[in-house]
Amino acid sequence: MQTFTHYRQEWFSNIRGDVLSGIVVALALIPEAIGFSVIAGVDPKVGLYASFAIACVAAFVGGRPGMISAATAATAVVMVSLVKEHGLQYLFAATILMGVIQIVAGWLKLGRVMRFVSRSVITGFVNALAILIFMAQLPELIGVPSLTYVMIAGGLAIIYLFPYVTKAIPSPLVAIAVLTVIAWWTGIELRTVGDLGELPSSFPILTFPQVPMTWETLRIILPYSVTLAAVGLLESLLTAQIVDDMTDTPSNKSQECVGQGAGNIASALIGGMGGCAMIGQSVINVTSGGRGRLSTFVAGAFLLFLIVVLDDLVRIIPMAALVAVMIMVSIGTFSWRSILDLRKNPLPSSVVMLATVVTVVTTHDLAKGVIVGVLLSGIFFAGKVSKLFRVTRSEEIVAKTVTYVVEGQIFFASAENFIRAFDFNEQVDQINIDVSAAHLWDITAVGALDKVVLKYRRAGIQVDVVGFNQASAEMVDKFALHDKSERLAASATLH
Repeated sequence: MQTFTHYRQEWFSNIRGDVLSGIVVALALIPEAIGFSVIAGVDPKVGLYASFAIACVAAFVGGRPGMISAATAATAVVMVSLVKEHGLQYLFAATILMGVIQIVAGWLKLGRVMRFVSRSVITGFVNALAILIFMAQLPELIGVPSLTYVMIAGGLAIIYLFPYVTKAIPSPLVAIAVLTVIAWWTGIELRTVGDLGELPSSFPILTFPQVPMTWETLRIILPYSVTLAAVGLLESLLTAQIVDDMTDTPSNKSQECVGQGAGNIASALIGGMGGCAMIGQSVINVTSGGRGRLSTFVAGAFLLFLIVVLDDLVRIIPMAALVAVMIMVSIGTFSWRSILDLRKNPLPSSVVMLATVVTVVTTHDLAKGVIVGVLLSGIFFAGKVSKLFRVTRSEEIVAKTVTYVVEGQIFFASAENFIRAFDFNEQVDQINIDVSAAHLWDITAVGALDKVVLKYRRAGIQVDVVGFNQASAEMVDKFALHDKSERLAASATLH
């Protein structure tokens, strides 16, 4: 009962704000969906139908209320060669398999991998996306009539100044409406949504991919489906984390994986392409007052209503209005504080953030940028932790015994320094190695301990290693050579 009440609250606790913000997002989705269709090499309706289906389905079964999912550039670039070499039907089949993989990922709780993405990577991801959003507007800013700049400036003025008049209506929606009326009333020549491509004239119908159900088909689509699923989940989970931070509310990342998968399956069954969460539109939704699932549903449903019923009105919307909205999104998305923090933050954190930005902007691939950032974070973390250990030596001259007390973390990055901490020229009969304040993490650590112990024993010195915690003891029992050699020697003595 409590779960149902919470779910109902996610739908109906902010009706007016969710409806109005959903309308703004729907208008902003149109040029994006058409543009991504062009990138993938498919008809505009494939991207538009996809945006409708993914948004509406994710609204019901996703794990992050208020987040917008639709056709995206990140998935579109993966589809290009599949469409070119095998045709549109194979794209639909690959999208269904993509959805199945994402649902399985949700069941396996793979949403938890977000714990391994550092704040520096997320900041770099956000900044890179803000830059890409702005760069995507450049075709509408270069080689256009001078009145276009006037209209964009006017749109930005409305977006930023109208909230001082009232916040009851989202200022981006007001900007789009005002600029459309001005363009229509004055008849000035401006590029419009209708210039992007032909809009669909009918509602989508349920259809299954017309491909042979053979192993050969699976062999063709599987690599694309796996890549699409991974890219889609990566971008969706990062976007969910960003919306979490913006709204100061938690979300179920594993459930979001399921929602993305279900949305992609639904998209393919009505002739749409695969997609994922969109940070730009999600930011528009949140800044326009959207918080609940209703805003995501309205965005998808109103998008379909716009392109099928109000298509004549949509065609005359000037691109300058939508460009103004996207510039606002770019400015609002970029973490300007991160520039000031470059001098304050630790150098590794700044390097990770900048590397993520440079990789994404250079390759136009968000997944590659995040992978680079995560790898660098791991390397820097391993380097830092590798220094958090020490070895202290004490000697009992009468008993001719030396004790080494090891403290800290022993693993692949600290193993070499661990070995160097011992003096292999000791002139004693007994060496004790106390690891009660240490932890052996991997087989590299066990191998380093082996090397130390066996080297002393070859010199005729008795070595005892004491104080293993349970996890370290299990590692040593399974993988250590010095322990096995000691047992073999004892066994040979008995026989």
